[in-house]
Amino acid sequence: MSPEVSDLLKRALSLPAEERAAPANTLLDSIEPAQDSVEEAWDKEVARRMKDLEAGRAVTVPWEELRRSFSTR
Repeated sequence: MSPEVSDLLKRALSLPAEERAAPANTLLDSIEPAQDSVEEAWDKEVARRMKDLEAGRAVTVPWEELRRSFSTR
């Protein structure tokens, strides 16, 4: 890593989290621009899952139960 990049990273990490998000997203977008079709597909998937949840077709797991299952792995 060049000294310039190292300095930039150090300065960026000193920012509050809410201020780090925007430049981080901009950098990520510059590497691999978001594809509209992917975003559209995720929007549809989220809508489908919400419909399933509202209709009672989705099986949900309480957060505490899920966390316990991760800690036992």
